Amino acid sequence: MSFEIVCFDCDSTLSKIEGIDECAKRVGLGAEMAKLTDAAMNGELPLEAVYQKRLELIRPDRSAIEEIAALYISQIVDGAAEVFQTLQQQQKQVHIISGGLRQAILPLARFLNLPESQVHAVDIYFNDDGSYQDFDRQSPLARNGGKAVICQAVSAEPDKVVMVGDGKTDLEAQQVGVKVIGFGGVVAREIVAKNADFYTCQPSLVSVLTHIL
Repeated sequence: MSFEIVCFDCDSTLSKIEGIDECAKRVGLGAEMAKLTDAAMNGELPLEAVYQKRLELIRPDRSAIEEIAALYISQIVDGAAEVFQTLQQQQKQVHIISGGLRQAILPLARFLNLPESQVHAVDIYFNDDGSYQDFDRQSPLARNGGKAVICQAVSAEPDKVVMVGDGKTDLEAQQVGVKVIGFGGVVAREIVAKNADFYTCQPSLVSVLTHIL
């Protein structure tokens, strides 16, 4: 099976970090936020139940987002750049679909030669002094089922689309007929291993190419 449109999660898929958890560490809430993130990614809590709560507690400012953006790149998953280059050379349409903060993910996308128009994530808003103001509460990616919504927007032909990711929210793309490759190379989740159409727990992202091409 060969897919024309390949969509990747970001956190624990393209990069070894969970961006929001790294923001939490800066304000001394790392352990608490990591538990919430893990619960959401394992399907134990609905994403919308934790999304607003996390950001209201952490209130990441512009400098925090810049730090996370640099971390995304420095902690890039082995093989990620090679995978993007291979897919782009083969004229595949590549997207990032993430519940993470868009401004933090955009530099990683540029590093991978991906245009901003193909990055789907949650916008964050700042006050004039750079302090946290709010996030895009209308974004489907801040709630469960959002990745299915974006996959549908990307293509009306689900059999041409594949979603690659580590969490329960990535599996939701199956709701609209999109195939899912579970990637356990950073975090191996039983629910993903059990329910993804394909699964790899190799540490290199190159291992997903077998299922894409």
